[in-house]
Amino acid sequence: MSLRIVFMGTPEFSVPVLNALIGQGHEIVAVYSQPPRPAGRRGLELTPSPVHRNAEEFGIEVRTPKSLRSPEEQQAFRDLNADIAIVVAYGLILPTAILEGTRLGCYNGHASLLPRWRGAAPIQRAIMAGDTETGMMIMKMDEGLDTGPVAMAEKVKITPDTTAGELHDQLSMIGADLMVRAVAALERDSLTLTPQSEDGVTYASKITKVETRIDWTLPAIDIHNRIRGLAPFPGAWCEMEIGDGLERVKLLRSLLATGAGVPGTVLDEDLRVACGEGAVRLRSLQRAGGKAMDGQEFQRGAKIAQGAKLP
Repeated sequence: MSLRIVFMGTPEFSVPVLNALIGQGHEIVAVYSQPPRPAGRRGLELTPSPVHRNAEEFGIEVRTPKSLRSPEEQQAFRDLNADIAIVVAYGLILPTAILEGTRLGCYNGHASLLPRWRGAAPIQRAIMAGDTETGMMIMKMDEGLDTGPVAMAEKVKITPDTTAGELHDQLSMIGADLMVRAVAALERDSLTLTPQSEDGVTYASKITKVETRIDWTLPAIDIHNRIRGLAPFPGAWCEMEIGDGLERVKLLRSLLATGAGVPGTVLDEDLRVACGEGAVRLRSLQRAGGKAMDGQEFQRGAKIAQGAKLP
């Protein structure tokens, strides 16, 4: 038996879930995604989201409302006569009329071990906080922010060098498998929902521009976690004196290292940099408009000298 599904998602993270549901033979009656955004070098071209493009390849109707609060949008959603809505990183608040607009309700794939890291940036926040594990969860949505009862979960280890990009890809594939299993259990009327704990609630707020600039007065462990938690996007960064002036450089990988000095001081030509406590060695860097390079390749062009001070 197949279900009539409304899929609601926007970024690349959501695509494997949509494809898995299609692969199981379910009827995707419509896809909701964020409206096309300006892109290109001048920001003049409107580019559909990854989910939008993927749905169109399958000939699925795509809807891109800026809001779901109008009676007209809510009626259009109900008129789809869907059995269930599947939501993965959609990006819009779902009003009560949408949450109640299908026969079985709305189910969300969320990339954390709820109630830890409710909100917009759970993958980045888990790494930046130094968490050693996270996971993927399927929950039935209610009116709160990621507060609904949990249907399925799978834990994932976070190693000391895991980046947000690596964890993103891993959880995306796990989420596709979990969602397929959850929908199958729902079809059999055997899906068990467990209320979230009231203890251990944390919120994963959006990453701000201020957070992406490295503050060398922080301890090395915090700087290391920030670099890997923001890699590859939006990317932690600092300024370096290259050639005749300061240049913004994105930091993509680092290692904890020994050493001490005035925070921001380059301790050797291997790009070991002093922090508020300890030091980090910069392993992968990217100059503006260039490609990611390992430390040695970067140094051949940048020639950051021992003793240089990173602002």
